[in-house]
Amino acid sequence: MELNLEIISTKLIKPSSPTPQHLKNYKLSFFDQLAEREHIPLLLFYPCGNESIIDEKLEQSLSRVLTHVYPVAGRLSKDRCSVDCLDQGVTFIKAKVNCQFDDFMDEVQKDLNLALLFFPQEIQDLNDANFDATPPVVAQLTTFKCGGVALSISASHALMDGFTNFKFVYEWAKVCKSEIPAKEINFMSFDFGEILPARDLSSIFPPRVYPEELDAKYVAKRFFIDEVTMSLLRDKLSGAIDSGELCFKPSRVEIITALLWRALIRVSEAKHGYLRPSLVFFPVNLRGKISLPLKDNAFGNYVIDAPMLFVPGETKMELHNFVTLIRNSVQKATAACAIGTADDIVATVANSYKEIFMSKQWGTDNDEVDKCVISSLCKFPMKETDFGWGKPSLMHFGLRDFDSCWMYDAECGSICVQVDLKDTYMRLFECDNDIKAFTKFY
Repeated sequence: MELNLEIISTKLIKPSSPTPQHLKNYKLSFFDQLAEREHIPLLLFYPCGNESIIDEKLEQSLSRVLTHVYPVAGRLSKDRCSVDCLDQGVTFIKAKVNCQFDDFMDEVQKDLNLALLFFPQEIQDLNDANFDATPPVVAQLTTFKCGGVALSISASHALMDGFTNFKFVYEWAKVCKSEIPAKEINFMSFDFGEILPARDLSSIFPPRVYPEELDAKYVAKRFFIDEVTMSLLRDKLSGAIDSGELCFKPSRVEIITALLWRALIRVSEAKHGYLRPSLVFFPVNLRGKISLPLKDNAFGNYVIDAPMLFVPGETKMELHNFVTLIRNSVQKATAACAIGTADDIVATVANSYKEIFMSKQWGTDNDEVDKCVISSLCKFPMKETDFGWGKPSLMHFGLRDFDSCWMYDAECGSICVQVDLKDTYMRLFECDNDIKAFTKFY
C-alpha cells in the first residue's frame, strides 16, 4: 500500500484561561531530571464518521484541559530544572491520507510499521538541539477518505511518564466527549517538584553514555495472549509451585515478561552462537508505594526502571527461574524507594544508577550485553479512550528506536504485546518455540 499523507494546517492550542501568575514557573522533580530527553508517541485509530465538528471539538477540549494541565502548554527553562508556563501552547496538526480506513486497517494488520506514517514529522526529526523548544505535547489528527481518523499524541518524557501521558489523553477524551467545562477539570496534582526537587546531577553521578546504533532497522509485530493461553502458562508453572521452586503465584505480567525475556535471550543465542548477558529495564510506577506525601495522581515522572539481570551460568533457563528473577528485581527496586526522606531516595537511585550504567559489566557502552525495555501498560484505561467516536480499533506505541516490548490490555481479558526489534532479530523471535506455542500474531 502506497500511503501519501498531506499536512493541512499546523497551529498552537493555548489554555482557554491564562495561567495564574503564581503558577508561571513549574518546578521539575529529581525523577524528571532522570527521564530521557525524548518524546513518547501514542497513536490511536478510530473508525468514526468524517464529521466536520471533530477538529473543532478536539481543539476546544484540548484548550480546556490545558487550563488545568498548565505545564504541558509551557516550555522547558534554560536550566532544565523548571518549566516556564507562559501559555505558549501545544502543537496541533491536521492532516489527511489518501486511503480508506478499512483498507488501511487490513494492511496494518500485516505490517504494523505502516503506523509510523501517522506520527508528526517534527517528532521523528527531534534531537537534543531542538528538544527544549519543542512543545511538551504534539498532537496530529489525520482523517481517512470516507471516514475514520488517526490521532497521534506525543508527550515529552522530560515532563511526563507513562502514567501522566495516558492519564492526560484519557481525561482529554472524557472532556471532549462530555464537553466538560474548564472549571470542572481537576485530575492531576502538581507539587512533586516541591516534594522531591531537582538537584545538581553532576554532583551525584556522571552523565550516561549512549552508543550509537548504526544502520539498525527496527520493525514491529504485535501478538495476543488470551485467557486460555494464560491458563496453559499457569499450568506450566504449577509444577514449580508444587515443588517449592516457585513460592508465589505469579501475575499475568510477570509470566508474560518471563516468556518474552527468555525468548529474546534464545534469539540472541541463535544470532551470536552463545548465551550472552541480558539486561532488561522494567519501568515501575512508584505512586502509592513510598512514604513521601505524593498523591497517586501526581503529574510528572515517578517511575523507576527496575534492572533485571540475566547472567549465563548463574540463572537457569526454566520459565519459573525468570519469573522469580523478575519478582525479586521489581521488589528490590520498589523497596529501595519505599521508605526514607527525599535525600535517602536520591541516594538510593544514584547508587542503583551507578551500579548498572557505570559498571564495566553492565554499562550502556558494553556491546556484549543485550539490552531491552519491557513495559507493562496494563490497567491503564487506553482501550477505553473515547473522544465521542467509540473505542480505538488499534493502538501503537513508541518510535521504533530500541528493542522493546509493550504490554497492554486487549479485549475479552487478553493481553496484547507490541514487540519492536531489529529486523534480523524479529525473524528469529517469531520462530521461537514459546512465541509460536503461546501467542497469536496479528
